[in-house]
This record gives sequence, C-alpha cells and structure tokens, in this order.
Amino acid sequence: MLLSVTAIPAAAQDWQVARKGDWIVTARMTDVSSSADDAILTSAGADTALKVDVEHDVMPTLGFTYFLTDQISVEAILGATRHQIRAQGGATDVAVHETWVLPPVVTLQYRPMPEARVSPYVGAGVNYMLFFDGKDQNGFQVGLEDGFGYALQAGVDVAVVGPWSVNLDAKKVWFQSDASINAGALQSQVNLDPWVLSVGLARKF
Repeated sequence: MLLSVTAIPAAAQDWQVARKGDWIVTARMTDVSSSADDAILTSAGADTALKVDVEHDVMPTLGFTYFLTDQISVEAILGATRHQIRAQGGATDVAVHETWVLPPVVTLQYRPMPEARVSPYVGAGVNYMLFFDGKDQNGFQVGLEDGFGYALQAGVDVAVVGPWSVNLDAKKVWFQSDASINAGALQSQVNLDPWVLSVGLARKF
C-alpha cells in the first residue's frame, strides 16, 4: 500500500501571507525612551555639572507598510509623543521644558521568511525629529533644533487569522539636537538616540 502526503494549499490556511503590492496597516502602542545624559554648558563652554534628562512616553502610533516585492517592503510610522526635559546634577533636579515630538521614521525592510506564519524582518532608514507645542517650565526658555537622523529596525509579524497579525517592533534612532537655554546662556548638544519599542495589531490589505 502506498502512502501519500499532500501539502495543505495556501487557500486552506486560516491566515494570509502579504505579497508584492499588498499593504499592512498596524495600530501600535509605542514606548519612546531616550538615554540622553549630555552635559549642559555655559555659552563660553564651561561645564555647569548639570546634565540633560529626557523622560520616556507611551503613545498610540500607526505603521503603514507597502510590499515592493514578496521580501522587500517599506514602512512609515506616524505618531507623536510628549517628553519632559529636566536638568539634573548634584542636588538639582528641575523641569525646564515639555515638548511634543513628531518622529516619522521611514525604513526599507527585508523579510527572509515571507511565507512563514512567524515572519521576522530587519530594516534601516531615516527619520525627522520635529518638536512642537513646547512649554517652558520654572522660568527657563528652551529652544530645540529639528533635524534628520537615521534608524535601524528589527521586528516580527505573527499571523493570527485571515488578514490579521500581531506585530512586535524595535527601532533604534540616532539623532542629535542643539538645545539653547535662556537665549544661549546655557547650551547642550543632546544625543536623544531613542529606542522606539512597539506592540500592535496589524491588518493586510
């Protein structure tokens, strides 16, 4: 007696694979956390013994991914986070500014296992940091410089059912902003360099 093994056709799967020409839209909760601890200097360059601290924030974001081929995709994220900036050192810990940040990141992604239910990817790209709706605090006046940075990315899509999947995503962004305090009386080159960590629910279109 001969036994035969027949592969389950893709149409019989309870989940769908994204292919060339498809879109994935992902609703995420995202934690943006900076490790900035740069020195605050006087206008003459003297060290004040104070350093910059930027608090993290968690906000909803959206990701839009388009598949150029089955294995190559491009993603753009949209969302804004709010961060308090503090001056710390010795017995000093004072809030100087609070700002919203719009950090759109665009990455080109490679997916080595596009047909798998658990499909990892890596990516690299650019971002633009835009600071808006800033509020000075405790008598300080703070100016932050917008600009471009770059990013690396790693993540995974886990197919659930039909066009739906769960997404885990990590981005490391490198960006430096020139900060001016009290019309330049104090200054700092702030390496924000945030981690952007997300979990979300995605749908293929």
